[in-house]
Order: sequence, then structure tokens, then C-alpha cells
Amino acid sequence: MSFPIAPLTIDEKTKRDTRILFIAKNALWDGTGSAEDGNHATYHVEMREVLKGLGLNLRVEDRFEVLFDKPDVDFVFPLLNRAGFFNSEMLCPLLCERAGIPYLGASPILRGLSDDKHLAKRAVRDAGVPTAPWAIYRRGAPIDPAKCPEGTRFVVKPNNSSASWGVMDATDWPTVEKAIHGVHELGHDALVEPFIDGSDVEVPVVTVNGEPVILPMMIFRQADPSHLRTYQEKRDLVDRSQKYSLDPFENPEMIAKITDYTQKAMQEYRPFDYGRWEFRVNEETGDITFLELNLNCNLWSQKVFGRAANLAGWTQEQLIETILAESLRRHGLMA
Repeated sequence: MSFPIAPLTIDEKTKRDTRILFIAKNALWDGTGSAEDGNHATYHVEMREVLKGLGLNLRVEDRFEVLFDKPDVDFVFPLLNRAGFFNSEMLCPLLCERAGIPYLGASPILRGLSDDKHLAKRAVRDAGVPTAPWAIYRRGAPIDPAKCPEGTRFVVKPNNSSASWGVMDATDWPTVEKAIHGVHELGHDALVEPFIDGSDVEVPVVTVNGEPVILPMMIFRQADPSHLRTYQEKRDLVDRSQKYSLDPFENPEMIAKITDYTQKAMQEYRPFDYGRWEFRVNEETGDITFLELNLNCNLWSQKVFGRAANLAGWTQEQLIETILAESLRRHGLMA
């Protein structure tokens, strides 16, 4: 069955007259050498070339400083998210707000809510979506063992991170406590939750004509359901071909449940233009558990969004143009 939603387009007048700033850490990378961010650098370069190919009135930058004094642009496409300091996810939209420039994506406070895994889990729990028990250990606050959920294996991770950066394994309170200190030493608050066997289902969502639309779901199907995926694997810095694969998710009953959960969970974040919700699923038992969400997430053609768009019959260019067109229209920059 074909995907029922057609991609959006940007009219030629808007392309010509709307001055758009694309800002990303590797936006000016020339593709030579070895980029420190692995495939993330390749992704930023691809985004730059797609935006250029759309014929936009485009300016490309890679530093927050260009937003300190109001730049001569009408709209910002911000991908300068993981900038190497705590809560950096909020800075680009905050600077846009300060300069009075419309931008793609959710507001700073919603970006912060989504980026704080503890607060995001509280929000989805209030919406009636199942999530694993957890404990938050903020830097500088007491490390109380009584807060730790029960379990025989735990995941301890930075409360604000992406692509499993800083994730640690633990099996009892002494190893949990050691991992908490390790996360704190990285400059982050620590989130602790029981490890759940299974694979991650990724739910990409775009907004079309004011309404969130779920693209075809994907699954990181693991050869070993007990394997804890690492940052190096997710950034393609090491070979992970024998550990898991990214495949279309084709379980109708579970898709229906995940769709319901995602629709409940996303209401807290509207308008957000685009985002990805993640669930851990056990295909044998049918259990579905919310993990986290990522607004302004990775749109690379080789990752979840690009692959899902392809399943929907959209090209990578149509995906990016749809997301941008919707936001331009929402901000009154396109009829």
C-alpha cells in the first residue's frame, strides 16, 4: 500500500526571496580527511548539498557566534545541536529567539524537555505511555541507593546525550554507583534504568499541513537482544555489521500500538516540525517500552529518517523540502 501523504514543495518566489541560514558543526567541512564525528560529518555535508540543490537563498555557517549579533537572514535551519557542552541543544533556538529570527524545530523549552531523558519519561508516563522505571542522579545532588530501580542489569547514561554517548553497563549497586560517578565526571547528570532485552523501533514524525505524520517505522534489529549498542557503533566509527541491522518494521499489531503511544506522547511537543520517538520492543513477548525522543534529530539519508522517507516513496530531497516548507509556512514566510 502506498504512503497516503504527498511531500510538500517550496514555491520559487519563497526560494528566491527568503534568506535561509543553515548552521551545523560540520556544515563547512570539505569532505577530506577524517572528521571527528564519524558519519555525523557526512550527514551535515549531505544536508548542505541538498539545501543548495533545492535552489534556496542559502548561507552556511558552523558557529553559534554568527547569531550573537542579528545576522541578515529571514530563517534559520539549526543543526548545531551537540556542541560539546551541557544543555547545548537549547542554545541555537535561544539565540534565534533573542535575535527575533524564525527557525526550524521546536521552541527552546521544548527542546530542553525532549533532551532531558528524565523529564521526557515523566511526560510520556503522564500521557499513559509505558516506560521502564528509572532514577535520575543530578550532579551535586546526593547519590541515594534507595532511588535505584530494581533489576539484575542496568543502563547508566548521560541524561542529555545522543547516539549512546557515555552509556555504561552495570549489574549491581556498586557498579551502578561507579557508573554514576563516571557520567558525572563527563559533566552530565546520570540516568539509571533496568536493561531491557529487545530491539529499538524508531518512529520518525514530520509535520504536514499542521498535523504530525508518522513515516514508516524502522527497527534496529539486534542479532543479540542483550547487546548494548555503543556510540562508536552508532557513528560508524567501528564495524557493527554483525551486531544489528536497520530494517523496515513490519509487525502490524505492534505498529498499531506504537502508533497510539507515539500519538499520545507527541502532543506535549507540538509544534516541533520533525522528531523521532524510540521504543524498545520484544517481538517474542509483544512488550513495548518507551525509551526516548529526539527533536531536530538526524535526517541523514542512510539513517532512520532517510530510509523511512524512501519507504514512503519520497526522495531525500523531498523529505528535507517538506520539513522546511512546513516550517516556513508555520512562521508566515510562505503562503
